[in-house]
Amino acid sequence: MPQIIVLPHEELCPKGVLFNADAGISICDALLQNGVEIEHACEKSCACTTCHVIIREGLNSLVPAEELEDDLLDKAWGLEPNSRLSCQALVADADLVVEIPKYTINMVKEG
Repeated sequence: MPQIIVLPHEELCPKGVLFNADAGISICDALLQNGVEIEHACEKSCACTTCHVIIREGLNSLVPAEELEDDLLDKAWGLEPNSRLSCQALVADADLVVEIPKYTINMVKEG
C-alpha cells in the first residue's frame, strides 16, 4: 500500500502528515480521508484549480494528466512542471511526496 507524505502547510497540516492510501483513489480523496482539508471548490469535477498540488516525489507513477487538467493547471497559482490537480491524479503503486501550495485561485474561502 503506497504512502503519501504531505509536506507541512501553514493552515492545513502545520507539521505535515504521513498516511497509507489505497491505489486507485484520487490524491484529493486520500487527503480528505486523512484529515487534510484541501480545498476542492468544484467538488472534484476538474472545473477549477483549488485542489492543485505539487508532486515532489513519485510523479512518474501517476497516469499523465489529460488535456482538460493541463488546461486548468495553466490557471493555478504557483504552477510547476510537477503540478497536478489532486482530484484527477490517482494514487498508483509508488509512495508520493505532496506539497500543497500556500495559495489557491480562490482568494476567499467560506467557513
